[in-house]
Amino acid sequence: MSYLKITWKKSYIGRTQKQRRIIRSLGLRRLNHSVVHRNSPTIQGMVQKTIHLLEVVELSEEQAALEAGETR
Repeated sequence: MSYLKITWKKSYIGRTQKQRRIIRSLGLRRLNHSVVHRNSPTIQGMVQKTIHLLEVVELSEEQAALEAGETR
């Protein structure tokens, strides 16, 4: 299974309320904050709606475990 590392890169000022809610529901709290999610159709759809605000990197399972360990 692959994972996605999602980083919030651009502000959502001036964006629609729907895009703001998507950013928050991805777990992003502030600019340059990163989260790791499993690659699923739901997450892919959320990323597609806000791709202009995000940076997305695909991770392997081992890389995702390392990323999760660094944040704790």
